[in-house]
Amino acid sequence: MRVLIITGTGTEIGKTVVTAAIASLAVAAGRRVAVLKPAQAGLVPGELCDVDEVARLAGPVTRSELARYPEPLAPATGARRSGLPPVCPRRAAEEAARLAEGHDLVLVEGAGGLLVRYDREGRTIADVPVALRDLGVDVSVLMVTTAGLGTLNTTALTAEALRTRGLPLDGLVIGSWPAAPDLAACCNLTDLPAVANAPLLGALPERCAKHDRKAFLPIARAYLAPELGGTWSHRAFLAQHPEPSRI
Repeated sequence: MRVLIITGTGTEIGKTVVTAAIASLAVAAGRRVAVLKPAQAGLVPGELCDVDEVARLAGPVTRSELARYPEPLAPATGARRSGLPPVCPRRAAEEAARLAEGHDLVLVEGAGGLLVRYDREGRTIADVPVALRDLGVDVSVLMVTTAGLGTLNTTALTAEALRTRGLPLDGLVIGSWPAAPDLAACCNLTDLPAVANAPLLGALPERCAKHDRKAFLPIARAYLAPELGGTWSHRAFLAQHPEPSRI
């Protein structure tokens, strides 16, 4: 049994597509996969929630969602403004542990960045792996980050916050690699692992979620590293996207 917390450096950076890519490869390998979204916020009519989007791209996964808030806000703020109950990270950990009993892999996708508040007490998705360890469940963390200018600071801060809590960071994945990477993006392929002190384990191409399940699987395999079930090589990707010569 294994639980993987998928967090990020902010919102709208590709956490859901990374979750789907990992799930897609695990399902294709015959593993039993569950996907948990503790809190979902701000869906417009007709829009798929994150766990449904993962299932659309990955195939048969068990889906679990603990709370849904109408406005696109942090979970604690959404709960306060809607009058709905907040999600306690301990409850999310208990649900992940329950799912782990019947699945080979449980993916827990956070909302926004690592330290976005889930309740009035200021608890965050970072409290979920702590609670899972207390429950005796094997857990680790994957960070989704961005490619371009500014990502080194937010990545370093997120990694530092994890370290101060004694939480293991499996690695980083760039949630949306641009079709025409600029100077910063190319340099960040080298610098991101350095500032996070964790390996870069993939770089999913931008807009890859527009594909259907059949087309998405080979993309997931080509752009995620073997540690996540794919074939992507950081070294080979660096060679394909070398830093431009200095001016």
